[in-house]
Amino acid sequence: MIRATPLGAARHEIATTATGPSARDPRVRAVLDSTDAVSRIAETMDQAWHELLATDWPHLRAICERDVVHRVGVIGEHGWVTTIESLHPSIAWRAGGIEIGSFPPVGSVRLAGDGLLLIPSVFVANIAAHLEDPWPRTLIYRARGTAALWGEQESVSRPDALTALVGRARDRLLLALDAPASTSHLARSLAMTPGAVGDHLVILRGAGLLVSARSGRSVLYRRTPLGEALVAGAG
Repeated sequence: MIRATPLGAARHEIATTATGPSARDPRVRAVLDSTDAVSRIAETMDQAWHELLATDWPHLRAICERDVVHRVGVIGEHGWVTTIESLHPSIAWRAGGIEIGSFPPVGSVRLAGDGLLLIPSVFVANIAAHLEDPWPRTLIYRARGTAALWGEQESVSRPDALTALVGRARDRLLLALDAPASTSHLARSLAMTPGAVGDHLVILRGAGLLVSARSGRSVLYRRTPLGEALVAGAG
């Protein structure tokens, strides 16, 4: 999609967004102002994807997928106002509109019946938005569980009472189920095989620590009150 962007459209977007100090660096400007800027930017992003993200993407995608499952549950249980306001502390639902306090003043943006796209991300610390035509109006927010990306190594090396009771693999599964998740989501998140995850989930469910329910084509697992108490007590 980036490679197919017309040069005129790319120049407009570059002029609008590339306004920081780095964009004034002569080496950067030489790329941005070149006739092959689109292809050069696309190739650089492709290289960055393969070298920086491709290996970790199954884990990162699983975090985002689980966030979507969680938000759908919040919509069903509490409604849209709670769901929107839970995306970030600066967001408030007022008079049928969404106020975002962390943005520079941009005035009112009308959705005009086109809807609002919500995208979880592991890369934003605050909240971001796409407001430019012809793209959909979009809010990009920090996905639940992103903080675990930076604390995972510490938790792996720290034995605790829960690990001693149920074993390391089942301990990790119980802790990972702070929001409902499927076998495939858990396998990607924890870098385990789906077969091993499934075996452990059957044992945890049999012990009364988990329950499962079908959602579309997936079976989602969540902790029971007993499972919640066990995790809280071990914490």
